[in-house]
Amino acid sequence: MPQGPEPTRSGQRDSGRSDVDEWGRSERVRALARRIYGPVYSRWFRTEWEGLDKIPDAGGALLVGNHAGAIPNDAPVIMHGIETELGRPVYGLADYFFRSIPVIGTLWSRAGGVSARPDNAYRLLRDQGQLALVFPEGTKGPSKPYSDRYQLRRFGRGGFVEIAMRAGVPVVPIAIVGSEETMPVLWQVPRIARALGMPYFPVTANVLVMGPIGAIVPFPAKLRLRVLEPVTFDVEVDQDRYPKSKVMEESERIRQTMQAALYDMLSHRHSIWFG
Repeated sequence: MPQGPEPTRSGQRDSGRSDVDEWGRSERVRALARRIYGPVYSRWFRTEWEGLDKIPDAGGALLVGNHAGAIPNDAPVIMHGIETELGRPVYGLADYFFRSIPVIGTLWSRAGGVSARPDNAYRLLRDQGQLALVFPEGTKGPSKPYSDRYQLRRFGRGGFVEIAMRAGVPVVPIAIVGSEETMPVLWQVPRIARALGMPYFPVTANVLVMGPIGAIVPFPAKLRLRVLEPVTFDVEVDQDRYPKSKVMEESERIRQTMQAALYDMLSHRHSIWFG
């Protein structure tokens, strides 16, 4: 029986008609995004990594990072850096809200965005051996005021740990310094957020300084990222459920490790703009 085209490393199929994989990711769109975002990554944010060698060069891994800035720049920076430095695609797991926005939802999907559902994460990690990126703070991270910068919010119910256990992959924490200053939240307007159906509606320092364009233009804070030691779990894979106490314990341990790394990085930072 004739066989279909084989998937490539990024999960795509070699096809003359389309390069869009089952998740909606398009390598052509990612290539365009890398060209456009390259100067932002290297010149605007002047991004520096520490410990990139701790990210596996093959097989699945769940990357987790701290989330900040009214429009977070941490996700595109991580995805761009790993793809350009290591040559591995990264699928960003995010709230379905983004997928539901016309045009933006399609672009987000083509650029590697996937709805953060457990089954999606499992298939990416276990079945396809991909790198998946998640921010356990959810919207609590980017919506927090600047006065609470670098104070990690609770990591939900530890769902990311349970997915990693089930898929049998490591969790690779990434601590990010600089994203808090790219688009600091001064206060929120809950009434507008509810009217627009948004998780939050922030008023940022960028808007006060730059006017309307500040709604999308970040400040040029220097971004530093530190990849921490991968965390593995001594549990049997593919179980329907895992002890909640174990899941929450591991989740909190990862949160505390990331918090300590952030404090250490901040203690060595001399300038928001120059690092």
